[in-house]
Amino acid sequence: MSLHEKDRKVLNALWAKISKKANIIGADAVFRMLTVYPQTKTYFAHWTDLSSKSASVRKHGRLVMGGVGLAMDNLTNLTEGLLTLSGLHAFMSRVDPANFKILAHCIMVSIAILYPQDFTPQAHVSLDKFMANLALALSEKYR
Repeated sequence: MSLHEKDRKVLNALWAKISKKANIIGADAVFRMLTVYPQTKTYFAHWTDLSSKSASVRKHGRLVMGGVGLAMDNLTNLTEGLLTLSGLHAFMSRVDPANFKILAHCIMVSIAILYPQDFTPQAHVSLDKFMANLALALSEKYR
């Protein structure tokens, strides 16, 4: 799914608002993923605390949203912009790429909850396209 100019404008406007609470969104999304999709806990077996207030959950949420921010900076070429992250996930973390879609969905839910007025139908469509493309770009080194 390609991002059109209208999508990029919608995403940039949404990111301008939500980036101020990116750490909160990230922590909520990671906690939500671990809770709703317990199979994802296998990647975090070394964490002793999986609660929403956990330092590990909050730290990983910051990292995740840093990756989303990097993707926003590379909207016109996500694959190239995320090659390093793709390699990290493929060769070091060995994350199942299906989990990228799971986390993307959790991020969208967190955004919708925190920003209900800004999560318009157009924002939903554009963000869904962006997250699908982000997940695909992160999967690049798996091929």
